[in-house]
Amino acid sequence: MYNMPAITLDFLREQLELGEELQARRRTMLTPQDLPGRYGRVVRAIDHLLLVIDCASVVAGGWAVWRHGYVGRLTQDIDIVLPKKRIPDFLQVAAVGGFEVLPHLEGRWPKVRHKDTDVKVDILPEGGRPGTSRRPAPTTIPHPASLGAAGTQLRYITLPALIELKLAAGRARDESDVTELLRANADQAAAIREHLAAVHASYVERFDQLAERAREQRDE
Repeated sequence: MYNMPAITLDFLREQLELGEELQARRRTMLTPQDLPGRYGRVVRAIDHLLLVIDCASVVAGGWAVWRHGYVGRLTQDIDIVLPKKRIPDFLQVAAVGGFEVLPHLEGRWPKVRHKDTDVKVDILPEGGRPGTSRRPAPTTIPHPASLGAAGTQLRYITLPALIELKLAAGRARDESDVTELLRANADQAAAIREHLAAVHASYVERFDQLAERAREQRDE
């Protein structure tokens, strides 16, 4: 069973050093492969698995939020989107390629842990429905090719697609991420809204509310 990292002085020191390096080198860290330390090592290990099974994928979640402008956002995990049909292949090669396939309850999404770095990788499956059991999203996760994937090296999910998945998840933390992303990318708001309008009307409604919140915060 995977355990959350203990909050020790060494752990806190690592997070402070990571934050400083990310802040200093952000303009040169343009791809997931550029991430520092153990996170970059995990990305390259995932790339190897994707090459073996000839599969494309994107990084979503907290690291994508950081890349798209919310520079204060740090995360312990790496979230990737995989085609539904390729997940069994990915897990099979991961199990012999330096990862531990973690046990999960039926209906939950798969997770693996990189043994050398203890970094957990959350797999977001194409066709999976974000949200909660009480409030499921009206849409499912698209194929990675629709999110910016190409080739067999990890890429960051596009900003409009990232905001789509954040709105689909619907948690307070996800909506806070959307607000911060809109503060950092005000010039792209119209294009993001156009993308969401082609996905689901409810996303546009919530986007408009969060965009207004972002404008108010910028004006403070």
